[in-house]
Amino acid sequence: MDTPETLADVRARIDAIDGRLVRLLAEREGLVRAAAAFKRDEQGVRAPDRVERVVALARERAADAGLSPEVAETVWRAMIGAFIDLELDEHATRRGWSRAAD
Repeated sequence: MDTPETLADVRARIDAIDGRLVRLLAEREGLVRAAAAFKRDEQGVRAPDRVERVVALARERAADAGLSPEVAETVWRAMIGAFIDLELDEHATRRGWSRAAD
């Protein structure tokens, strides 16, 4: 990849990456919604052991790719937290739960 020559070039490239990220996150969201159908309760949705495995893997992949593992962990924890909330809502809707107390 060639070096950007202007701030506008940097921003255009970031915008293009953001577009790809949005499409990938939309794909991930579809899978999160599908996962809700397989889980019996809130603990299954929260799955703290799974969260830690996913974060550890993100840190490993980040290090291999030249991304700061700390940045990867922060991003993944935020993303996972948002998707857990979405999945809890999806799960509640499918099961007739109320999440008003959350």
